[in-house]
Amino acid sequence: MLLCLLLASVLWREPQAPAKEGPILVMFWNLENFFDWKADSVPSNESDEEFSSYGKKRWTKRKFLSKCNLVAKSILWIADERGRLPDVIGLAEAENRFVLEKLLAETVMRRKNYAIVHYDSPDPRGIDVALLYRKDRLSLLSSNPYKVYSKEGTPLLTRDILLAGFLKTDGDSVAFLVNHHPSKYGANSSWRRDAAMERLLEITDSLKVCGWNNIVAMGDFNDTPSSTVEYSKNMINLAAPLARKGRGTIKYSGKWEMIDMFFVSSGIKERNPDIGMNVERIPFLTVMDNTHSGEKPLRSYSGPRYIGGVSDHCPVTLVIQ
Repeated sequence: MLLCLLLASVLWREPQAPAKEGPILVMFWNLENFFDWKADSVPSNESDEEFSSYGKKRWTKRKFLSKCNLVAKSILWIADERGRLPDVIGLAEAENRFVLEKLLAETVMRRKNYAIVHYDSPDPRGIDVALLYRKDRLSLLSSNPYKVYSKEGTPLLTRDILLAGFLKTDGDSVAFLVNHHPSKYGANSSWRRDAAMERLLEITDSLKVCGWNNIVAMGDFNDTPSSTVEYSKNMINLAAPLARKGRGTIKYSGKWEMIDMFFVSSGIKERNPDIGMNVERIPFLTVMDNTHSGEKPLRSYSGPRYIGGVSDHCPVTLVIQ
């Protein structure tokens, strides 16, 4: 009940509804090491020095801005494919607010009226989740980060779950949760992802108790739909049908895996009975897989070698009414 009261106080405001109407295009993308090029005098995280002009990656301002422009170009490509710009963009592996501001200010995105929702998280690598939204399409009610806890109640050093609530053009509300759950690195790491999923479901349960019918949870869950099936009791996993067809968002050892997913509430499903998510294969960010068959996403680096792409993840999209 305490969390319910907190969510209600955090999310409810009295904003002015945006003017434009129509369906909402939602996008999620793990941008893989979206770091700035500056090295702090005292490195604040594990990757701060590595991703700098003088670090191992030789990550310069030019390379950073090139990545920003490719991300912006990709968003416009998706807009051409889907007939509209994404109204909401969830992002993972953003170092800080600065990189998001540069993305919106130094590329064609500066003309698209996007705003930022971002909070620093306790992740050791210094990577956060964030959300961009179009101010003429959605009105932000409020937002808040939520930490992930162990069974003993200790906060985990991982990415927070970002919650943002909006007023839609039809006067209804919708809540978005952006996730980047703990990775599979290290022995016996599954309990960390279980803790993140349990925290997510705690938040969505509380939202429903508070009267929020329209909920979309998106993110890199670092697990496949088959591993999260027990958590689909109160939220519908839209990635599962695609995974059964062999689709995926990341290629590992020659096999596509579906780890970037959308979960939606029953309220969203009732309003959108034919709802389904899409995996976006962007032509200029896809290359031949010389080790295995087929294609794979074009990353910024292949090992230590800079190759000029964006990410090892494909973005995913979803349309809701």
